[in-house]
Amino acid sequence: MATQVQERRPRPTGAADRALRRGAGRIEGLDGLRALAIAAVLLYHLRPESLPGGYLGVDVFFVVSGFLITTLLLRELDDRGRIDLPRFWVRRARRLLPALVAVVVVTIPAAWLAGTDLLVGIGRQALGALTFSSNWLEIAAGSSYFTATAPQLFVNFWSLAVEEQFYLLWPLLLALVVAATSTARTRARIALGAAGASALAMALLHTPGADATRVYYGTDTHAFGLMIGAALAFALSGGPLPAAARRWAGPAVLVALAGLVALMLTLRQSGPLTFRGGILLASLLTAVLVAGLLAPTGPYRWLMRLRPLEWLGQRSYGIYLWHWPVILVLAQAIPTAHDSAAHWGVRGLSLAVTLVLAAASFRWLEGPVRQHGFRHSLRRAAAALRSPLRGRRVLARAGAGAGVALVLASGAAVAVAPERSQTQAAIEAAQAEVDASAEEAEVVEVVEADRSMPTGEEITGFGDSIVVTSKDGLEHRFPGIMLDARSILQWPDGERAVRARLAEGTVRRAVFLDYGTNAGVTDEALVRRVLDSLGPDRMIVVVNLYGGSAWVPEANATLARIVAGYPNAVVADWHAAISARPELLQSDATHPGIEGAHLYASVVEKAFAELSERLTGVPVTLAGEPGDAPAVQPTGDPAEEASVSPGSEAVDAAGGETVAPPG
Repeated sequence: MATQVQERRPRPTGAADRALRRGAGRIEGLDGLRALAIAAVLLYHLRPESLPGGYLGVDVFFVVSGFLITTLLLRELDDRGRIDLPRFWVRRARRLLPALVAVVVVTIPAAWLAGTDLLVGIGRQALGALTFSSNWLEIAAGSSYFTATAPQLFVNFWSLAVEEQFYLLWPLLLALVVAATSTARTRARIALGAAGASALAMALLHTPGADATRVYYGTDTHAFGLMIGAALAFALSGGPLPAAARRWAGPAVLVALAGLVALMLTLRQSGPLTFRGGILLASLLTAVLVAGLLAPTGPYRWLMRLRPLEWLGQRSYGIYLWHWPVILVLAQAIPTAHDSAAHWGVRGLSLAVTLVLAAASFRWLEGPVRQHGFRHSLRRAAAALRSPLRGRRVLARAGAGAGVALVLASGAAVAVAPERSQTQAAIEAAQAEVDASAEEAEVVEVVEADRSMPTGEEITGFGDSIVVTSKDGLEHRFPGIMLDARSILQWPDGERAVRARLAEGTVRRAVFLDYGTNAGVTDEALVRRVLDSLGPDRMIVVVNLYGGSAWVPEANATLARIVAGYPNAVVADWHAAISARPELLQSDATHPGIEGAHLYASVVEKAFAELSERLTGVPVTLAGEPGDAPAVQPTGDPAEEASVSPGSEAVDAAGGETVAPPG
């Protein structure tokens, strides 16, 4: 099947088309731009605090793909007067499927060995990966990219699904656009109109504070980068770059590069501006960088053609596929405290394994299939298996045997995959008991300030799933404690919970608060309102955060700054305590396990003791237990004793708290 398109008037060869012809199907420098994109994504997933907007690397890929695919299709139209759709789709399959299948069949058994929690939902994930429908399958399943209930092995494949759906539909739409219009300018305007509609849909459908998975995953709401790239290809197909464009190419590229870097350094994925113009702006800046590659000369073109960048860019597809599963599997197999030396050792190992696997895939799998096709590659493999065992034939047979074993192991892993993670099961079991305890809360009256060390019957605890999973430790340490906690809660939910309990009169004289695992502290005034509502007569402990998300250091610093202004409050340094004992966390590296729950309770107890000693001057003697850790980092200034060591947040797999997800 081929799509015939009759041009309404002859079209001059554009700058992008000439670049393709000079480079035998390549535009020099695009690999360098891909390298910058994949480097941003890698840094974001290895340490999101260092590059909070590194996920924008995915949108750089979108713009590059939209530009390159449209340019190739226009070139085919110019050469042949038609688009051979089967040939186009087969080329895309050759490019995408070999590495994708390899990642799926290798990482599923590896995840099985590392821990069954990584297999939650793996059947759906594998189906979505192999059919390029991950984004819509996860939306239909109610999965959340931002508040995942389990670490998803192939969560990064959503973007591949968006691109493949574009490859499927865009050639047909492009043929219609070309047939219905006569100028490159008109076609570019149509593509820009489609991009604007997609960006507007993302902005209108996103509700600040609500989960943004639908607008982030949706092909309709996240196609504007691809269409901006297509619009650029249309615009450049109309002839040579104007003289003014060539003259201003250098400064424009510098401004665009600086702007994109600034966005990557500041645009947090959880912020409302991200979905209301932030990603769109990054895509427009990328279009300027792509156009800059078509300028005759300049330092930017030279930079993007550096051999290390070209090497990385040529393998960027495999790197993107491998890096997230590798990070998850190694993190599950080798638990470490965030930002510790061991943590960075595992992260370094993840990077090295990713690069080796991507290079091997590019050399021995992607390249041969891309060059010779599926049938020829399969015939060569079959011939190698039938030939006598010597030299490379031994390796070929060993590789084939390993491949069969991996496929069988993947099928077995999918068959035995659990429906829920162990952490999720633990939270659900504890949640029912917490709810029952909260319903039995009695009315109390706080008449005057009592600064003595509180007992369990004098403490009310508010929080999210961290408190839920710490229930056993808290009840052991504080018999009679009243807990009001639930998964996925944020500080706005905490304010509503505190006000509701105050209205009932069930808030006791000592209170601890633990919110922010899901989204940090986005409203400092809100936290102050909560503390003000509890009043100066109550003793208040605010527990800080632990993990690997970009917002956690800032959130911990904000909590310390707020609490320092309240003489009757102190910060419990959960981050420092669990950083020293990461093995006490569950497999999601966020929720405390059985011993971790007792450590958490110890942190809260020591914080109350520190606060009581500070306010009364009377020492508090606590019964030490294994796993106890300091609760407060003293600074020498009583008003500053709430200071914390900033941390960061990782995946809250079971309680719905968020992960620093792949872009």
